[in-house]
Amino acid sequence: MHKLNWDDLRYVLAVADTGSVNAAAKVLGVNHATVLRRIASFEETCGGPVFERDRSGYRLRPNRAPVIEAARLAAQHVSKAEALMHGNTSQVGKMLRITSTDTFCQTVLAWIYPALARRMLPDRLGYLCSNAHLDMARLHADVALRPAMVLPDDLIGRKLTEMRFSVYAKANRREAQGWLGMSGALERSGPAQWLTREINPSEIVGNADSFCLLAQMTAKSNAQTILPCLLGDAAPDLVRVENVAPDFHVPVWVACHRDLAGSERLQRLMDAMEKLLQPHIPAIAGEALCVPKASGGR
Repeated sequence: MHKLNWDDLRYVLAVADTGSVNAAAKVLGVNHATVLRRIASFEETCGGPVFERDRSGYRLRPNRAPVIEAARLAAQHVSKAEALMHGNTSQVGKMLRITSTDTFCQTVLAWIYPALARRMLPDRLGYLCSNAHLDMARLHADVALRPAMVLPDDLIGRKLTEMRFSVYAKANRREAQGWLGMSGALERSGPAQWLTREINPSEIVGNADSFCLLAQMTAKSNAQTILPCLLGDAAPDLVRVENVAPDFHVPVWVACHRDLAGSERLQRLMDAMEKLLQPHIPAIAGEALCVPKASGGR
């Protein structure tokens, strides 16, 4: 085996982050062939492939997630050494990425951000808002806050609470004028499946792929829809419509990739998230008709 060229780590990390050689080349300011050569060099030196190649790009092999985590730490230390050599002694930690739905990103995760950021110093936080399941094996994210009946096999985590959904409509509407449905990634949700099963398609007057957007659309129309109580109860122009549809309950998980469950940094982040989210659990569970104020605690 040859000795590892530490500079190859930059190329491996760029491909892991972007998912393609072309995108990595643009980020690094080099050509396509250079990235391919550096990836091949790293894989030859380390004794095996890091990525799976398919039509969608370069996908990190699930069992290589710890390799990328270690590579990130190595890159962080190299950057710190360079900063110290240039007389910059400020502590700049790793960027920890949290993925969640727009419902959580625009509510509880935004509310706890100041306190969570203080707890995680010198590391920094980045939020990735996506209603679709993110491929954690590619390490687009370190930790997920997700509603799901069960966690995918590649994730491991803790159940925080259950998220409640109910029917909502504009408070002063004259009469019901159809339903707003769900599209895109939300089509797999329990409320969307109930609408497909129980409501005549002619009564679906519109749809959206975001519960946040559906809440705003409902407040501006005479239609009704199914929303997370976290959003519906907090909207001043909306009221719950009882006895129209069953309430839906979906577990909410704080999770990370199974191969990274031993990371002390990620466990510290998950512990902090779980603690800071506790005051907001009644709102998520639909037990409070008003949303608690943002937590400013340390």
